[in-house]
Amino acid sequence: MKLGFDEYVHLDSPLHRWDPRYKFIGLMVLIFAFSFVRDLRILPAMVVVTFAILIISRLPLSFIAARLRYPSFFLLVVVLVLPFISGHTVVMSIGPLDVRQEGLISVLLIATRFISILTIGLIIFSTASFLTSIKAMRALGLPAILTDMTLLAFRYLYEIGDDLQRMRTAMWLRGFQAKRLSIHGLGILSSLGGSVLVRSYERSEGVYKAMILRGYGHAGHTQDEFHACSRDIVGLALTLLVAAGFIIGGILYGHI
Repeated sequence: MKLGFDEYVHLDSPLHRWDPRYKFIGLMVLIFAFSFVRDLRILPAMVVVTFAILIISRLPLSFIAARLRYPSFFLLVVVLVLPFISGHTVVMSIGPLDVRQEGLISVLLIATRFISILTIGLIIFSTASFLTSIKAMRALGLPAILTDMTLLAFRYLYEIGDDLQRMRTAMWLRGFQAKRLSIHGLGILSSLGGSVLVRSYERSEGVYKAMILRGYGHAGHTQDEFHACSRDIVGLALTLLVAAGFIIGGILYGHI
């Protein structure tokens, strides 16, 4: 199982060189600013800013598109349903179904914000290693227990995925056909899911005991390994100004 967030951390772009703490603060504030947008007139600026940050990061468009593919299935449900159930102004009819103007506007707003926010989020975690991002959050004051849980959960997603893949391969070699839906097949898939859960629990207990034996929870204060320069501060200031612009725009248009 490979999520591939670290695939392009070796690139040399301004975002890769940006201090992870300042990058996390600036881009997260920008994400929250995007979430407040309620007016169609602000959407082009949001798209331009998102695309500009993507170009600066030098991440391939195919890399971002591949990771937006599965989350977009949830967006597809909204796109297919909302225009027919939201609002009162009918713009056209498709058989017995009426397409409403308010629903179309909502779909455009939701889809643009969804893609922009996810793209910025992917850029945050794809322009630095996951471990570096966790350390940055720890340096910003996130409790140690949360950062440790996040790091361990991310690390062992790979292990659980590999276990699941091996078990599926073993089932296939023994003649199991998942394409045929039957009571017997559902029972086997249920057993597979239960086995994965039991193995995950047993692995977590073993990891916890190993950490306790190595002194986890009694370590001293770790020093901050990040060192910001004036370029990092300027980048943060510019990002916060852009985020403030979106919030002010929403206030001026009367939607916040």
